Order: sequence, then structure tokens, then C-alpha cells
Amino acid sequence: MEQNLFAALQSAATVRDRTLATTPDGRSVTSVEMFSMARRCARVLVELGVRPGDRVAAQIDKSLEAIALYLGTVAAGGVFLPLNTAYTRQEVAFFVGDAEPRVLVATPVRSEELVPVASEEEAHFETLGAQRDGTLAQRLVEAEDGFEPIAREGDDLAAILYTSGTTGRSKGAMLTHANLLSNARALVDYWHFTGDDVLLHALPIFHTHGLFVATNTSMLSGGSMLFHPGFDPSQVLADLPRATAMMGVPTFYTRLLARPELTRELVAHVRLFVSGSAPLSAEVHREFEERTGHAILERYGMTETNMITSNPYDGERRSGTVGFPLPGVEVRIAEPETGRVLDVGEIGVIEVRGPNVFQGYWRLPEKTEEEFRDDGWFVTGDLGVIDERGYVSIVGREKDLIISGGFNVYPAEVEALIDAIPGVAESAVVGLPHPDFGEGVTAFVALKPGVSLGEADIEEAVAGDLARFKQPKRIFLVRALPRNAMGKIQKAELRETHSGAFVP
Repeated sequence: MEQNLFAALQSAATVRDRTLATTPDGRSVTSVEMFSMARRCARVLVELGVRPGDRVAAQIDKSLEAIALYLGTVAAGGVFLPLNTAYTRQEVAFFVGDAEPRVLVATPVRSEELVPVASEEEAHFETLGAQRDGTLAQRLVEAEDGFEPIAREGDDLAAILYTSGTTGRSKGAMLTHANLLSNARALVDYWHFTGDDVLLHALPIFHTHGLFVATNTSMLSGGSMLFHPGFDPSQVLADLPRATAMMGVPTFYTRLLARPELTRELVAHVRLFVSGSAPLSAEVHREFEERTGHAILERYGMTETNMITSNPYDGERRSGTVGFPLPGVEVRIAEPETGRVLDVGEIGVIEVRGPNVFQGYWRLPEKTEEEFRDDGWFVTGDLGVIDERGYVSIVGREKDLIISGGFNVYPAEVEALIDAIPGVAESAVVGLPHPDFGEGVTAFVALKPGVSLGEADIEEAVAGDLARFKQPKRIFLVRALPRNAMGKIQKAELRETHSGAFVP
């Protein structure tokens, strides 16, 4: 079976020359045009000095040309390094210094601040804008097609994605051609994608979810995309009648539910809604199904592993779970300290093994060794449990576990009860330094518009369902919870800004 990512995607996507992607402003490219652009991009990169294994870093806005740069990098034998568009100059400087890319591509407006960054690391600097502007865009226009993609094997690197770095320095997860292809193939099959599918793509493409899960799956199935620059509820609602599938983060679905236009009739043509990157609340799952007739399919993945589990396409999509291990992927629950495999129903750290699991952290061999068991299983750092039916549930990050008075408190259990209170939009539970208990269970709660609830109301609502040591000792009512670009609640920020909540 083909193990070269570019060759596999090109072969599948160009079986028939159909529209590969359409943007809200009416621009579209066919599959043949996209891969022609990618080959021209590969030629440009090689002319700029990119050799097999060289990194190409990109901090650029979402566009069709950005996809061509990703594909072109792989075709040139390079390693694609997408960077969050929100990263500051200092953050970009760290990634460039660590990865030492041959080429750094940025939006034209960032030229003045990032040219010195590229120069310091002897990287060639190019610009690429969302409106087909910039030096690289011009080079693509002038370049000739006919480039013969560089031969690469399954074990060769295709991408490096840096983790968010909420605790300590960011780490570059090394992903191979085989890692990305095996996962895309599994998802095409598990989620029933075909060449007739039209995926509504409103995710950012500097992240596993938008770049690999959405884009690779769509191209490998020979389907097409409604390619949105970002999530705009009005644009998404306007395009949903043309879509057969949509992938999003929980905030997408929350914002859609706030719009009266979201009806069963509007989404009658859609066969699949997928959610990931952050936990989907039971309330949103229930309300979305009531409004649309669709049970959102929740799945679980990581930067280091791509997708690990998924609720079934056919079968019960159980709210509060992330389903079963994908075909070819193994999952087990283990005791964090010892690695002892735990029984059904026991909470422990989730460990995974399979062709989707990354090759390690870039230039961090000791850290890589720490994160793998001796028998090759990757320790995710997520705490979870597998029930008697085989469904996997996430109860929180190991670092988010609260130890209050010597007892373990899993935030997800408390959050689920708070989220179920009528009028609550969402919640986040963390442990804050406490003089008596070590950590005090603390809840941050955002209410739905027009709802009036007090701290005492929330305390009373959960008191009957939680042991006293699990009950929040402080409740903060907030307008909104802090999130990153992928919709994940930033608990580290909550812990930092409220660290003195229990200080006398």
C-alpha cells in the first residue's frame, strides 16, 4: 500500500477532476488545479534550497494557497511546520530557533517583525497572503508544473506540530507519512467518507484537527470542501444546505444553537456532524439532537497521535464518551505511576499504541523516552476509563487532577453536574491552593443569556450528587471561559489568575 502521503492524496483526489474546495467569496479550485499548484510550490521550495527532511515553517492565514504549501512541502520531501497565527514574534522565534527551518513563510503584514527572525536562523523568508498576495504567491504564478515529487517512505517525517506548551516549553511532535496516512484511511472508512461528500471546513489549519483530520480525510476520499476562512455562524448556516458533513469544536455547535435558523430542514442534506479538540457538554449534545435530529459524533485525538477513538457512525453515540478505539489502534487504561493495566471501570491514564502514534519529540530524546512505556505504549497524560461496553470516557488531564484533603477529584465529574443545571452554559473546575486541604475545588461557571443564578443555587444543585470533598469550595460566575484557538478551556490561566482565592 502506498506510504507516500503526497502520492496517496494526489492519486485519490484526482481520480476525477471535480471541485476540491470552494470559498465563501465564490473562488474554487478543482483537484487537478490544487495538485498542480502543489507541485509548482514544491518546485519553488526546492529552488529555495529545501532538501528531503528540511523543515518549512508557515505562519499564514487559511487559504487555498496555504493547503498547496502544505502539500508542496511534502511533495518536495520536506517537513511541514504549521504555526498558530496568534503566536507573537517571540514565540515564532522560539519555534524557528528550535526547528531550524530552511524556509519561513508568513503573512505579508508580519514581514517587518519576522524577517529578522528568519535571518538570525539563516532561513529563507517568503510571504503568502489570503488574497493570493505575497512573494510566494508570485513565485507560484511564475513556476512551471511538471515537478516530480520526491520519493519518501512511510517512516520519513511529513510534519512537526508543536504542542501548546501550557506546562513548560512547547515540544515538536514528529509525524511521519505513515502516521498521517494510516489515520486518514481509518477515518475515511470509519466515518463513511466517499467522493460524493462535501465537507464544511471552518477550522484553522495550523492544528491536527483542521489540517490532517479534515483536509486529509476529505482529499483521501476524493470529496470536496466548502472552505471557510474561519467560523462565521452566518456563513456556516448559509452553506450547511450544500454540505454532507461538518467537523467542528464544541463552541461551533454552541454558537449554532444560539441561532434560530438552525433547524432540521436546514441540515436535512447533512449526514454527519463531528466534534473534537475539547469536551462536548451533554447539554449541547442533547439540545443539538433535539433541534436537528443529528447526534453529534464525538471523537478523541492528540497532536502526538492524530485520532485515537471515535463514537460509532452506526450505533449509539454516547454523550460523555469518545467512543471506541479506531481500527488498528489499541487503547488501555493504566496506573500512572507503575503502568499496571487497570480493569474495566477503573480510572487511570490513557495509553495508546498503533500506526498513528508519532515518532517522538523533536530533539528531545529524554522527553520522548519518558512518554513511552518500555513495551512501546504512548502515555497520553489524559485520565480516562473504559466501561463494560468498551466506550472510552475522558475524565481530565492528569495535571488537572485535584487532590483535596487527600482525596482525588476528577474535574469532569463535577463539570458534568454543573453543566446539567438549567441555565448554565458551561463550566470549568480546577484545584486552587488551599491552606487546609492542599487544593480547594473551584468552579468557574458561565450562564446562558438572561439567566440569573447565584453561587448558592449552584451549590445546592450539585450537593445531593457529590461527596462533600468533591463539592466546590468556591464558585466564580464569569461571562465566558478562556479558550485557545481550538476551543479548549485554558485551565492553567484560571489557576494562575485565581491562585489566591483561598489565601486568608
